Amino acid sequence: MRENTESITREALADFLRRRREALSPEAVGLRTGQRRRTPGLRRDEVARLANMSTTYYERLEQGRGPQPSAAILSGLAAALRLGPDERAYLYLLAGRIEPPAAHPGGAVDAELLSVMRAMASTSPAFVVDDLATVVAQNDLFTAVFGRVAGLPGREGNMFWRWFCSGRRRRAVLNSAEHQEAVSRDCVACLRVMVAERGYDAEAAALVADLRAGSSEFARMWDEHQVSRASSGALSVLDGRGGRLDFDYAMMTSSRSRQRLFSLHPVSGTPTQQRLTRLLNVRGEKQPRIDSAWLSPPIDRSVSPGTWTRCPATAVGVAESEGWHDKP
Repeated sequence: MRENTESITREALADFLRRRREALSPEAVGLRTGQRRRTPGLRRDEVARLANMSTTYYERLEQGRGPQPSAAILSGLAAALRLGPDERAYLYLLAGRIEPPAAHPGGAVDAELLSVMRAMASTSPAFVVDDLATVVAQNDLFTAVFGRVAGLPGREGNMFWRWFCSGRRRRAVLNSAEHQEAVSRDCVACLRVMVAERGYDAEAAALVADLRAGSSEFARMWDEHQVSRASSGALSVLDGRGGRLDFDYAMMTSSRSRQRLFSLHPVSGTPTQQRLTRLLNVRGEKQPRIDSAWLSPPIDRSVSPGTWTRCPATAVGVAESEGWHDKP
């Protein structure tokens, strides 16, 4: 069965490469078209040259006989064939490789995630993190309850660090010790995936090293090597001004940048929504409205809708009224 699946995948990759090559005109890649061509689109040797590989190697890929292409080979093919974001992701998927995340200048925020975050401004605390869970934007309601996180120096803006290494921030969490341990395990399992997606690069390795050094709980769970992209759950925190706040939480992942939008939704049947509204109104009376997304300007491009899943609420670990509000 596995051999049949691998054969089908190789055939799909070969067909995809061939059809993208045939659909690409020489003019689109800056080649002359003076000579008569027997086939539509580019020739195999032209694609190979543009992708910086041998013609023989590329021909074997199109024939479904080549070895599994490396990430570097796939990057060259994506550039040579002028693949769009969806096509590039599909190419890596067929080849069985992890697509590297898109480079984001200056910690910029995905425009669509930012738009969704702002749409929740009056109903749900929400924030956007990068692919290692450092906050790059947050809406007003999150700021009203938990204070400013985006833009804090060092590790203070990282949600894994805040959960594991800033113990005082967990004192406001009302869930049982068993529930908090489950959240911790979900966080570690999720970070395992994030680190692997980045190819275990230096930045990811440094975060893991710092977390291991700063938290025995994290170190113990990291060594268990559990892996999970998401899980379900709920979180309750105590705010001295608003009282008990009960949340369900959700996560939306951008398929382009691997940035994630976390949102906390008031549990139905509790007074959480009314209390959040009061907190937001008090904040509005005290100071002008500040959308913390200004700390990271949005990327000027569209992204795919992404995927909503249930996930560990790494975001929450601090209630402003308990003295844990990080002042700007």
